[in-house]
Amino acid sequence: MSQPLYMAAVFFPLLGAFIAGLFGRKIGDRGSQIVTCGGVLVAAALSIKIFVDVALHGEIHAFTLAPWIQSGTFTVNWGLQFDTLTAVMLIVVNGVSSMVHVYSVGYMGHDKSIPRFMSYLSLFTFFMLMLVTSDNLLQMFFGWEGVGLASYLLINFWYEKESANNAAIKAFLVNRVGDFGFALGIFGCFLIFGSVQFADMFHKAPDLANLSFLFLGHTLPALTTVCLLLFIGAMGKSAQLGLHTWLPDAMEGPTPVSALIHAATMVTAGVFMVARLSPMFEYAPMALMVVTLVGALTAIVAGSIGLTQFDIKRVIAYSTMSQLGYMFFAAGVSAYSAAIFHLMTHAFFKALLFLGAGSVIHAFSGEQDMRKMGGIWRKIPITYAYMWIGSLALAGIGLDGVFGMAGFYSKDMILESAAASSHWFGHLAYWLGVIVAFMTAFYSWRLLILTFHGRPRADAHTMEHVHESPWIMLGPLVPLAIGAIFAGWYADDWFVGAARSNFWNGSIFVLAQDNTIDKAHFIPEWEKWLPMGFALPGIIFAYVFYTLKPDLPGKVAKACGGLYRLVYHKYYFDELYDFLFVRMASRLGRIFWVGGDDGIIDGYGPNGVAALTGRIAKYIGALQTGYVYHYAFAMVIGVAAFVTWFWFRS
Repeated sequence: MSQPLYMAAVFFPLLGAFIAGLFGRKIGDRGSQIVTCGGVLVAAALSIKIFVDVALHGEIHAFTLAPWIQSGTFTVNWGLQFDTLTAVMLIVVNGVSSMVHVYSVGYMGHDKSIPRFMSYLSLFTFFMLMLVTSDNLLQMFFGWEGVGLASYLLINFWYEKESANNAAIKAFLVNRVGDFGFALGIFGCFLIFGSVQFADMFHKAPDLANLSFLFLGHTLPALTTVCLLLFIGAMGKSAQLGLHTWLPDAMEGPTPVSALIHAATMVTAGVFMVARLSPMFEYAPMALMVVTLVGALTAIVAGSIGLTQFDIKRVIAYSTMSQLGYMFFAAGVSAYSAAIFHLMTHAFFKALLFLGAGSVIHAFSGEQDMRKMGGIWRKIPITYAYMWIGSLALAGIGLDGVFGMAGFYSKDMILESAAASSHWFGHLAYWLGVIVAFMTAFYSWRLLILTFHGRPRADAHTMEHVHESPWIMLGPLVPLAIGAIFAGWYADDWFVGAARSNFWNGSIFVLAQDNTIDKAHFIPEWEKWLPMGFALPGIIFAYVFYTLKPDLPGKVAKACGGLYRLVYHKYYFDELYDFLFVRMASRLGRIFWVGGDDGIIDGYGPNGVAALTGRIAKYIGALQTGYVYHYAFAMVIGVAAFVTWFWFRS
């Protein structure tokens, strides 16, 4: 496969975004849809070919496109790197994005700004592709910031809504916090390694594992510090606990945006980054411990919040956050390939769930509150079937040694790897992950039952107009459903099985003593079966709560009292941040504005000088009376003063 075809898989979405963005008015809505969908579909087809050549046939490629920065010893080129890790991400990004593009033709068909929306989708896809194909940290940062910009534009696409404005700004600002850590990590890498090229850093990492540096009188391990700074960037993009508050609010964007950002692309960038930098993280065990703990806590916090939400998209959003926690604690116990495996399977079933939720919202003419749904499964049976497939895959339902949904293979390997870890934090992550498996199954079937079953809770007029979505929306869900069913079963041997060494071909690095995936095969059988043993009761409990005894959830919520309110209000993270940062920053800003800028700078500066000049002019102006004898008197006084000055001088 020639270099131009590899480049086409990356740059075709940019070409579509450029044409739709600049010439959308000339080519019209349909023309914009054709060029953007066509560009991403071609890129997706080429990604399959790249995956076969690179991942299955071992043909690693690297291309230098052009020089970028040359300053002293600092040199960075524009380059593309295609190894197995990149090839997997190309399948995920271009595959899901192409389906979202086609789905958007139907979902956004009546919007007044179709060319702009399609251009933003393709631009987002291009920046994500630049991120995953980069061969150095600075180019990765370019793609990293690009997806942040594009996500702001997409979340705020309906900019007439104040809630969309606020959500976009919140996402942008929270991600800037993480990106500041990422930028410091890049500076630290250049300080330590003298380069930001992956190949140079990975080659030197073993020799610099024990390097330390002095900072504010403290001696810090250099590699661990750099890895933690880079992980802060991953926490922002992948909505890990502490920097997660932007994720549920981002649901203000159109549903295709939710599927694209929260299923397979932007939120998985942090997981990809940690896997890409595995040759560095492996020599920073303290950083891996932090990654594990943050991931495990994120999984259980997000899972518990998902139990109490009623907005259908927010339930799925918290599910995404929880699954990202799984991926990170997998990386933290050195099961990077299991993390990427779950990233891939999650992309299929989560995009399916988001787009299926979009079909439900379309059927209800924009309604997203599950309390106003119910009793519609016969009216939209195809969407109902898709949501069942996605929920089964999300809950990880399967039978070991027989067959399972996609999430069954990847999530079970993550939990087994955590159980096989030789560290205490790995075992903690395993038990938290098992509890999250129960939560995931419970809120997944809670969503299904509240949305599709029971008595209709919408008004009669709405129920009359509930209808199945057109095939332009249902068709793109077919490949996603196939992936949600078969991707785990088909790819298990490549990603985490006996063939994984040849499959990954050095793109992921694990120290021999930390190879938890190999150790996972020797854990006790009960630890392998326990996640399924928790998931199935989750489904049963949801059925009891929301079908057999629908008054039970209210009673439990009332009995739990403060605990329920704590979880329902998302542990008050938003209120806490509003108090600590927003209000404090507002007060500090007001002090500097009123007291500093207006009171001191303007008061004694431009405004003060102008006021003083005005007062002097007023006094001098008072002397201009217009009477001749006043002027004569002033002249006499002036002559007397002049004579007096000469007399004293002599």
